[in-house]
Amino acid sequence: MNLDEVRVKINDINDQMLALFKERMELSKDVAAAKKEMNKAIYDAKRERDILDKVTRDAGPDLDLYARRFFEALFSLSRTYQSEQLFQDNEFTVKMKKAIEQSPTLPPQRGSVACAGVFGSNAQVACDKLLPLSQIHYVTGFRAVFDAVESGECQFGVLPIENSSNGSVKEVYDLLEERKCYIVRGTRLWISHDLLVKKGTKLEDIHTIISHPQALGQCSHFLEKLECVELRSFDNTARAAQLVAASDDPGVAAIAAPQCANLYNLTPLMRNIQNSDNNYTRFICISKDFHVYPGANKISVVTTASHAPGGLGTLLTKFANIGVNLTKLESRPIVGHNFEFLFYLDLEASLADPKVLSVLAELHTSQDKFRLLGNYPEN
Repeated sequence: MNLDEVRVKINDINDQMLALFKERMELSKDVAAAKKEMNKAIYDAKRERDILDKVTRDAGPDLDLYARRFFEALFSLSRTYQSEQLFQDNEFTVKMKKAIEQSPTLPPQRGSVACAGVFGSNAQVACDKLLPLSQIHYVTGFRAVFDAVESGECQFGVLPIENSSNGSVKEVYDLLEERKCYIVRGTRLWISHDLLVKKGTKLEDIHTIISHPQALGQCSHFLEKLECVELRSFDNTARAAQLVAASDDPGVAAIAAPQCANLYNLTPLMRNIQNSDNNYTRFICISKDFHVYPGANKISVVTTASHAPGGLGTLLTKFANIGVNLTKLESRPIVGHNFEFLFYLDLEASLADPKVLSVLAELHTSQDKFRLLGNYPEN
């Protein structure tokens, strides 16, 4: 047979496979209904293993691996389809649908917002971008932002969560899992850092540089070139600039945003000292109430995965099966557990998609720990 003739036969087989696939997926609906009635889990490990062993054996040595992978993919798609049938009306799904219906029709523009920092900080700029008509309440530290929101002192809180060159703000991720607040909006800011000193200070005069650990990390290439300079962590870059301005020691410098120079009467000795010009920080807006505002295009969750070979892969495949792109995957150790981890996921998705909602509902039911952190617009 020539190539065209072979392709005609392959097309015929494809048509037969598609018809059988559709028939099999219809039967999966019946399986889902039966499992729901019997209160059985979707995943039947023994049955799948028995079938995979038979397929591997019957396919022969040339095709055993390919046949096994083919059926593994088929089982995975079937489980996802069953989840969609089983969880479309469960407690989690109904709760999320109700929250969407009750959410305001426009993103918030005003309100009281807790901000870790002082005037001139990047967090303050993020507050103005996210909530342009808000009243900012400055607090010390990320935990204090959550405290203010949970207590009702502030309606919202704004926090940095991730930097494009220095990674995640781990304390914020830990607080998101620990506390009962939700992400309702997100934005990105371009971040530049200057080395700020008191007037008249030269580079060789500096013996101490203070800033937030994220800023120190973002400027590590510049700092590595300095000799005999102590690096001190501080809770906020703008507060570090304040401290330098109030100090009588001309040898103390701060790494902070350019606007802090004018605000605190300091001199920018070196400008744009960050490692990369492509230096962006993601900021999130948190609320005590779960809302899904129009344009919500990102979902953040924290979950465990089965502590078994392939557990994380199985988890991620659930989203791949429904065509959802993951933009972040990060693990954090579970305190008190022997090398077990929580996984933070960011998805390009919306709770308005019933397939997405069903997968999340299944995770909510099946995982030891699962928390939906928010479905929110980010720009």
